[in-house]
Amino acid sequence: MKLVIGLGNPGKKYEKTRHNFGFLAVDYIHDNLGGFENWAMDKNANALIAKGQIAGNDVLLAKPQTFMNLSGPAVQKLRDLYKISPDDICVIHDDFDLPLGVIRLSQSASAAGHKGVKSIIEALGAKNFVRLRLGIRPIGQPIIYKIFNKLSSIEKFVLKNLTKPSKKPLKPLNSLSKKASRRQ
Repeated sequence: MKLVIGLGNPGKKYEKTRHNFGFLAVDYIHDNLGGFENWAMDKNANALIAKGQIAGNDVLLAKPQTFMNLSGPAVQKLRDLYKISPDDICVIHDDFDLPLGVIRLSQSASAAGHKGVKSIIEALGAKNFVRLRLGIRPIGQPIIYKIFNKLSSIEKFVLKNLTKPSKKPLKPLNSLSKKASRRQ
């Protein structure tokens, strides 16, 4: 079984923020690849889960119902409950280091300052899971912005609600879902 975790913050207040791109991505997978069960709360792991298949593989989608920076224990419980190797885990999350609309795939990478990913690495005692990083930095805004502005301004930015143009990063997932459904 594969575990695909979307990182975000629970609750209506955060539902449409940049920091919830991970939740939005797994919702997109759930709604567009078809065949997934309805979301259900796994109280043991404190996560919403939905089982299904992608390209013939059993897949467990999950949205931890902890706050982003405390995602590790929920991921650890899911790994233990479903006996999933870190190699079979994919974590989808926002990334301020990437421009809006850019998607990067990496494995066995450091947290690179992302507190949610750091929590997962610490809880699993491993970093050999796959990360799908969704860029959220405003287009044309240099990365130097991160260095010279207060961290609090970045935290405020990621917790702002999305505007229509900001939803662009999820469009590449549409082409991924079409490719996956053709392989089935």
